[in-house]
Amino acid sequence: MDALMLARVQFAFTISFHIIFPAITIGLASYLVVLEGLWLKTRNPVYRSLYQYWLKIFAVNFAMGVVSGLVMAYQFGTNWSGFSEFAGGITGPLLAYEVLTAFFLEAGFLGVMLFGMQRVGPGLHFMSTIMVALGTLLSATWILASNSWMQTPVGHEIIDGVVVPVDWFRVIFNPSFPYRLTHMVLAAFLATALLVAGSAAWHMLRGNASDAVRKMFSMALWMLLVTAPLQAVVGDFHGLNTMKHQPAKLAAIEGHWENQPGEAVPLTVFALPDMEAETNRYAVEIPYLGSLILTHSLDGQFPGLKEFPRDERPFVPLVFWSFRVMVGLGLLMITLALWGTWARWRRRLYEPRSRRLWRFALCMGPAGLVAILAGWFTTEVGRQPWVVYGVMRTADAVSPHGAFEVGLTLAIFIVVYFMVFGAGTVYMLRLIRRGPEEEGSSSPAGGPGEPRTPARPLSAATDRGEHETAPGSAADGRRGAAWEST
Repeated sequence: MDALMLARVQFAFTISFHIIFPAITIGLASYLVVLEGLWLKTRNPVYRSLYQYWLKIFAVNFAMGVVSGLVMAYQFGTNWSGFSEFAGGITGPLLAYEVLTAFFLEAGFLGVMLFGMQRVGPGLHFMSTIMVALGTLLSATWILASNSWMQTPVGHEIIDGVVVPVDWFRVIFNPSFPYRLTHMVLAAFLATALLVAGSAAWHMLRGNASDAVRKMFSMALWMLLVTAPLQAVVGDFHGLNTMKHQPAKLAAIEGHWENQPGEAVPLTVFALPDMEAETNRYAVEIPYLGSLILTHSLDGQFPGLKEFPRDERPFVPLVFWSFRVMVGLGLLMITLALWGTWARWRRRLYEPRSRRLWRFALCMGPAGLVAILAGWFTTEVGRQPWVVYGVMRTADAVSPHGAFEVGLTLAIFIVVYFMVFGAGTVYMLRLIRRGPEEEGSSSPAGGPGEPRTPARPLSAATDRGEHETAPGSAADGRRGAAWEST
C-alpha cells in the first residue's frame, strides 16, 4: 500500500472505533432523560434503579468517546494537511462551533448529572440530564453538518485555491444535511435500544426477570417499534437525495452499470460486482423493483456506473455489500420489533415460552452498531475518489508522508486502540452483566463525609460495593468466591 491508502485505512480504523461511542452516548443520554422524567413523575423506584444502572455505563462510554474523538481532530492536521489547508475555512469553524456549544454544555452539566442526585434539587438534576442529552445532539449536528458539506458542498467559493465560505446558512443546511442528521440520530436510538434489549434478554435468559429488567426490555421494544420503520422511511428519502446529488454513489450501491433503452431497472439482491469487466457476476435480481424504489415508477431509470469515468467511480464491491449489510440488519430490527409486539399482545413477553424471542434480542444486541459502521462505510467509500465531492480529490488531500511513517503509526494505533478501548469495552460489559440493583442497595453518591469521593467522571462507573473492602477481608473473600463461581 502507498501512503494514500495507508492514510485512508488509518482514518477508517480510528473513526470506526470512535463512531461507536458517540452513537451509544447520544442514545443513552436521551434514554436517561426519559428514565429520570418518568421517575420524577411516577416516583416508581424501578425507573430510578434503571437510571443509576445505565448512568454508570454512560460514564464509561462517554469517557471512551472523548478520548477517541481527540485522535480524529489531530489526524486532519497530521495525515490530511492538504484537506485542512484547502477546506479548513469551513470545517475548522464547524468543529469549533461543536466545542463552543456541545462540549461546553456537556462539561457544565456532566458533573451534576453524574454525582449530584443527592446534592442538588430534583429539578436541577433533571435539567442537567437534559442539557447533557442536548449537548450530544448538538455535537452530532455540527459533525454531520461538516460531513454533509463534504458530501454535497454548497455556499462557498474557491479563491486562490482555498475554499472560502460565502453563505454559512447554505454551508450548514446543505442539501444532504437534514437526511444525514435524521438518519444518524435514529441510528443512535436504534443501536441503544438494541443494546438495552439485548442486556435485558441476557438477564432474563439467566433467570433474572426483575421488574427493572422487564421494564427496560419493554421500553427497548417500544423504541424499536417506533424507530425501526421510521428509519426505513428516512432511508428512502436519503436514497432519493443521494440519487440527485451523488449519482455515482447510488449506482455503486445498486450495482447498476448501465440502462437498457426502454427497460426498467431491476433490484440486484445478490451479486459479485466486477469493476474490470463492468458487470455483476452471479446476480440475483428482482425485475422492476429498482425502478420502483428509486424513481417510484415501474419504468424509471437512473444513471449507471458506465456513465461516469473509471477514475470517478467508488470501489463498487465494498459499497454494494456494506449497504446490504445495513439494510439486512434494518429488516431484522423491524422483525424483532414486530415479534415483540406480537408477544406483548399475547401476554407472553416475559414468559419462558418466549425464550426464542429473548435469544433473538440478545443476538441483535450489537446489530445497531454494526449497521452504523456498514452505513458509514457506504457513505464514505461511496464518496470516493473525492474528499469534497466534485471539488477536491482524496489524493490531493493527503499529507506528504512516506508509506513507512503512516504504516508505523497505523500499527501503533491498532495495538493501543485494542488495549485501551478493548479494556474499556470489557469493563462496560461487566457493568451490563451486573444488572440493575434493587432499590435501596445502590452505593452512596460520594462526596465529603461519604464512604467514597469521586474525583473524575469515570468514578461514576465504579462497580465496587457500598463500602470499600480491604483485601483479604471476609467480604473480599466472598467476592472472590463469587467471581470463581461465575
